[in-house]
Amino acid sequence: MPLFLLSEPYELHILTQLRDKNTDQITFRKGLVRLGRIIGYEIANTMDHEITEVETPLGVKTKGVRIVDLDNLVIVNILRAASPLVEGLLKAFPGARQGVVAAKRKEFEGKEPPKEMEVEIFYEKIPPIKEGIDNVIVADPMIATGSTMIKVLDRIARQNPKRIYIASVIISEYG
Repeated sequence: MPLFLLSEPYELHILTQLRDKNTDQITFRKGLVRLGRIIGYEIANTMDHEITEVETPLGVKTKGVRIVDLDNLVIVNILRAASPLVEGLLKAFPGARQGVVAAKRKEFEGKEPPKEMEVEIFYEKIPPIKEGIDNVIVADPMIATGSTMIKVLDRIARQNPKRIYIASVIISEYG
């Protein structure tokens, strides 16, 4: 699975705002929406496409591109802070079907957290995924241990989508 990092100056500008402790809640939310849209466009660039011919309003035939996978897309929102990120993804993919997963990490006792947190999924509403046809984007703006993402990916993978994308803004190293 290819990894795409936010690396353009505008993307990094938004990311810097998100990471700044002085950023207010509204600026943070709007930044996540903008990054969601940008990530959506990056994902669209990797989707299956075909060359097509269209007729312009002036009656001229011209070649263009049609992204085949746009009609077969499910965006899954891991509830917590993912809603603004999903809002941006939906701006890039307005025809996508949407699912929601609510999960929480079980509290641990001790000084050092375990490398893999125990996760409880207490709500899941994902539309049926067409095997080998649908692409699925799982959105979670921050991945720490990855335990929640792994649990959600396991559930989605059982439905055999064509591709699974992870849309995240910050991924931290353990510890």
